[in-house]
This record gives sequence, structure tokens and C-alpha cells, in this order.
Amino acid sequence: MKNYTFFSVLFLLMLIEVSCMSIIKKNENTSSKENSVKETLQKESAGAKVEQTAAKTVNPPVAEKKPFELKKHNHSRIDPYFWMKDRENPKVIQYLKDENAYTDFTLKPYQKLQDQLFEEMKSRVIEDESSYPVKKNNYFYYSRYIPGQQYPVFARKKDSLDNPEEILIDGNKAAVGHTFYESSGPIVSPSHEWMVFGEDTVGRRFYTLQIKNLSSGQVLPYKIEKVRSNVVWATDNKTFFYTQQDPETLRTDRVFRFNIETGEKKEIFFEKDSTYSVYLYKNLAHNYIFIMSASTLSTEVRYIKADEPNGDFKIFSPREKEHEYEVYDGGDRFFVKTNWKAKNYKLMEASFKDTAKTKWKNVIPHRSDVYFEGATIFKKFFAIEEKKDGLPLIRIIDRLTKKSFLIPFADPSYTATVSGNAEYESNIVRFEFESLRQPESTFDYDMITRKQELKKTRQIPNYNPENYRTERIWVKARDGKKIPVSLLMKKDFKPNGQSPMLIYAYGSYGSSMTPWYSQSLSSLIDRGFVYALAHIRGGAELGRAWYDDGRVLNKKNTFNDFIDCTESLIQQNYASPLRVYAMGGSAGGLLMGSIANMRPDLYRGIVAQVPFVDVVTTMLDDSIPLTTGEYDEWGNPNVKKYYDYILSYSPYDNVTKKAYPNMLVTTGLHDSQVQYWEPAKWVAKLRDLKTDSNIILLKTDMEAGHGGASGRFSRLKEKAVEFTFILMIDGFSNENKTATPPQS
Repeated sequence: MKNYTFFSVLFLLMLIEVSCMSIIKKNENTSSKENSVKETLQKESAGAKVEQTAAKTVNPPVAEKKPFELKKHNHSRIDPYFWMKDRENPKVIQYLKDENAYTDFTLKPYQKLQDQLFEEMKSRVIEDESSYPVKKNNYFYYSRYIPGQQYPVFARKKDSLDNPEEILIDGNKAAVGHTFYESSGPIVSPSHEWMVFGEDTVGRRFYTLQIKNLSSGQVLPYKIEKVRSNVVWATDNKTFFYTQQDPETLRTDRVFRFNIETGEKKEIFFEKDSTYSVYLYKNLAHNYIFIMSASTLSTEVRYIKADEPNGDFKIFSPREKEHEYEVYDGGDRFFVKTNWKAKNYKLMEASFKDTAKTKWKNVIPHRSDVYFEGATIFKKFFAIEEKKDGLPLIRIIDRLTKKSFLIPFADPSYTATVSGNAEYESNIVRFEFESLRQPESTFDYDMITRKQELKKTRQIPNYNPENYRTERIWVKARDGKKIPVSLLMKKDFKPNGQSPMLIYAYGSYGSSMTPWYSQSLSSLIDRGFVYALAHIRGGAELGRAWYDDGRVLNKKNTFNDFIDCTESLIQQNYASPLRVYAMGGSAGGLLMGSIANMRPDLYRGIVAQVPFVDVVTTMLDDSIPLTTGEYDEWGNPNVKKYYDYILSYSPYDNVTKKAYPNMLVTTGLHDSQVQYWEPAKWVAKLRDLKTDSNIILLKTDMEAGHGGASGRFSRLKEKAVEFTFILMIDGFSNENKTATPPQS
């Protein structure tokens, strides 16, 4: 498992699994060249339009209006769909089911294409895929899939990979009888004798923890319910710590200690500040256990010796406004990632005896052109993850000599992460490399000899990376900022201004969308699509300033960047102005809602996954998840200047009478991040006010949460629906050659 920093864990929780999409566009200022393309498309998609018309013989559901007044700062808003917030109301459930039925009916003429897409994606699934084993002492831990099964099997082998396998968790057996299943995976004690495992069978990220003796196979009679799967063992092999969230706000605010011998649990920390959440972690040296309290802009760390679990946690450095830090157990001292006088962060050290900030010493100084992301601390080396010009770097530093060097990478646009390291005294660092066209490869790198060994490349059936190419370009935004964009296309692609394009972005929480491999994307690229990943402001690809320039009162930069990237790619002939599609999820769904309001003419179709679109109402309601802890991201609308600014872009509040693109909106009834009623209300309002005849579909997974379906094949079915929608709008024929795109 990757040794994530707390910040990246927070961002991952906001994120939805994103394998990406496409975009098509309409442009009011159409050139003569664009007109000819439009005429061609109209002729070639005539059959598809007939089928769309047939689908519309059943009208979309019409949501009942019940005007509800919302007042703040002497300003009144009328929300006619506020009633949808009641999850227990049978009318709400029926409305969501009616929307699903309408979506299914609309897509039914394209069932053959949808089935074909699913089979294509499934054909690129490694039926017996497995992770490369991670060595922990004398055990090798890994996960694998059974052909035809949905969920991973977690297992280990002792001493040698040639020895018999011991199955720890079989997700397929555990999932029987559940429509949703998610496992924490095994959380094994330092002695490798005990295992804690968590299970979520609803999708709201409430886990039930159980304890198993791996020697006897006995599962202890304790069930710790409705908690996080964030568990850390003490070195006594009988005590572990876990976190618990508030049942209403879902803020992780409590830490408990549990003794497996006595069954005693005790709350040992409660985070009172509603803008902070807590997280437990340990580092490779395993000397200390840490509790991190974090808000968007501030952190505070507490620590205890791992062999003294009944002691009291000490504060490492008291919380301060806009001071973010993370502590690493370095074996013989502490190391601290901090933004203290360092906007892009730096690495400092502190002694075990005195952790006062005034005593910290510089190890890696602040650099204005390099973003320090985190460190994995080995006994003799640091493995540093950083970014420069938006590209990830892994820097190795000898702790004794201070000499450093970079691990070299190929491909113009890629992702590289330190991952799968479990032994403090090792001279080998494991990392993973992937790009938009290259599936992930696992490498072991000898930090002494500087030689790397490829341990595993994910072999994708029916896929050849040499058939594709990637590019990385820079786009000039309207205010002069240069935005990096990663591109994926067929190897023989020629920018002639006639191709369809899918453009994707996130742009929030300082989360960097580095280019990753998605096996499902080939189904679009092989049909002539260009895929664009825009690294817009609100992420941290170009450092902390890139994030700050896309949050709170600068949030509109995120939306403007996306629009500017779209227009530039069209101008550079990567895409036809008539065939541009956009996709984004969660906070990226907010992006989709905003661009739909700002430039509906620019996109032919939009896929908004679990979109955060009712921003004002949500941020004024501190009883629902992700509100109080989000003030530093969006602003606190209880303060008028933030209220006015959020109101000016909130997608739901800015829907007006005008033409909108074709849209597919997805959500989950049990979503713990963005509540289902936000996209449901948004779709109802769009349908009521839009002046065009374009299709708007709402698809609700009645069994899942923010991340969608839990099984690997179920996720592919969701992706097939999204791609079918895009291809349907793009005018693909459903007769005979269902996968053949129109020839431009």
C-alpha cells in the first residue's frame, strides 16, 4: 500500500475514481470549415437522431415544485426542489427510480453499443490480476483476483513466494448477499499474528471492524461498528487505535484505543473544532503513532511511543492559522514537512526530546520552483516526492552525505509515485510509473548502486501502448497564466480540426491530476477521440500557489482555465468545435455545472459524476458532511462576501432560461460526500428552464455511494453507460457496425 500523506488521503476521499471522458462542442462563431463539418455530421448521424426521437416518445419525469424560501444576508432564494432532501420520503425514491427508467429507456436503442463497450473493457481486464507482493519482515503480502469474480482476494506467503498461500480475506465470499461491498484489506499486527479488517456494505464509508487470529483462524466476538477503516497497531500486538466519524456530518473526530485481550475500548481523543478532521498513521520506523488533526489550511500533530499505547499523546507543535505540517518518524529523530516560511513546503528535522518549532532545522530548503509533496524515510535514505513544471519527480537523498539524485523517467507526461515500501532498513525503494498510454509498472530501485529492476508491468490484454501517443502542451489562460494539458491520442492522429475530444479536469483541494493509465479510455481513443487532461488551477500541479489561485475568492479561475483550455485545443485543431465533450466528478462535477452555465455553446455533451452543484445551500448547512471543514476551500457563506461570491457561480443557483448541452448526471443514493439531492435537484431545474431539445439524463445508483459500484465489472458497466451516452450524442450508428465512428 502506498504510504500516503494525510493531505493526499483527504484528497483521495473527495475524489471519485476517474477514468476519463470526451467532449463535443457547438460554437456560435462557426467558420466555413466548421459549417462543412457540421453538415457532414448531420448527414452521418441521421439514423442516430431518429433513434433519439423515438426515445423521447416517453417524456422525462417532471419533478413536483414545492417552493421553499432560503434567506441569508437579507437575500432570498426560492428552491422549488428542496423537498428532495428527505431520503426517507417515498416520493423521492420513486422520482429517482423514474429518472433511472427514463435513462434506461433513452439509452435502450444503444444497448448493443453499450454491451460492446462493456465487452471491450472487460477484454482488457486481467482476469487473474494480482499486485506485486510487498515484503514485511518474513511475509509477502499481496492481492489477486479470481477469473470471473468481482472482488480481490488478500493473501500472504511466508519466507518465500514459492511457499503455500494463506488467504486472509476473500472479498467474493464476504460480498455474498450484499449489493455493495468494500473491504479495508488486512491490517496486520507487528507480529503478523493478528489482523483487523473492515467491511462497508452500504457505500457511506462506515465500516465494521473485526479481529482475526491468523494462527488459529478464530474471529474474535467483537464488532466495532460505524467507524473508519483507519487503524494503527501498537507494538504490543494486543492494542490498536482507530478513528470514528460523526454519524451526521461524517467528520472524523474521535480516536479510540482497543485492547483485543480485554475487549475494552476507550476514547482517547476528541477533536472539538468542527473545521478539523483526524487521521492516524505510522511511518516505516514504527517507533511512534501519530494523530493528525487537519483543516484545509492548518494541522496539528500528536504523538505517542508505539510501545507505550496506554500513555498520553503529546502535541508536537500547537496549531497555528495557515501552518500545515506533517511529522515523519525518522528512526533517530523526527522529520517535518512544513509550510512555515515555505509556501511550497520544505523538510525540517527535530529531536525526539524537543519538538518546539523554534528548534527545527532545515534539511531540504524551500524552493520557489519545486513543490515538495512528501517523503518516505528509510534508515539511510530519503525518497522525496516533488513536482517541477507540473511533472512528478522522485529524488533520492543520502541521509549521511546529503548527496541527492533524481530517478530518470521517460514519456512527456506521466505519473510516478513511491509505493509499496514496508521496511525501514531497506536500501531498496519501490515506485510505480505509468502514463496515459503506459499501464503501471512496479520498479525496485537500489539507492546505493542506482540500478532499477522492473518487478512487474501490468499486462493489459488486447492492448498495445505502441498504438498510442501522448503529448504535453501549455495553454495560455485569459489572465496570462500558462496551463499544462496532457493529451492521449492514436499514434497516427493528425490535428485536422475534425476529431471528437473528451476533456477532463478536477481543479480543487490542491489535488494534482497527474496522468494515469485508464484501460477503459481505449474504447474512445480507438474510435478517433482525443483525450485531454487539463491541469487547471485549484489543483497543485504547479505548486501551492496554483492551488491558492483556484480556491475561495479565486475559484472562478478554475472554470475559466477549463474553458480556455477547451478553446485553445479547438484552435490548435485537436478537436472539432462541434464534437467536444467534458467530464468531471465530485468537485470536478461543480466544474461541469459551472461551465454548463458559463459556456453551454462550447460543449456538445457533458458527463457530471456525483457533482457538487448546490454550493450555497450545502455550505450554509453545517449538519451535513463536508461543510465546516470546507470553509477554507470555498469560503464561509455565513460571511457576506463569500456568500455573494459563491452565489455568483453555484451551478444550481445560476441555471437560467437558455440552451444547455446534452448531459448525463450520475449520483449514488448513499453518497457520503455529495448528497444525492444535489444532482437530482439540478437536473430537475435544468429540465424546467432549458430552452433546447437536448437530452438530460440522471442515473442514480440506488445501492452505492460516492465511488459508485464496488465490483470491478460493475464499475466497467457504469463506464460503458457513460461512453454510450457520449457516442450516442456524437451520432454513432446502432445498426450493424455499432463501433464504427462517422468518417470526417
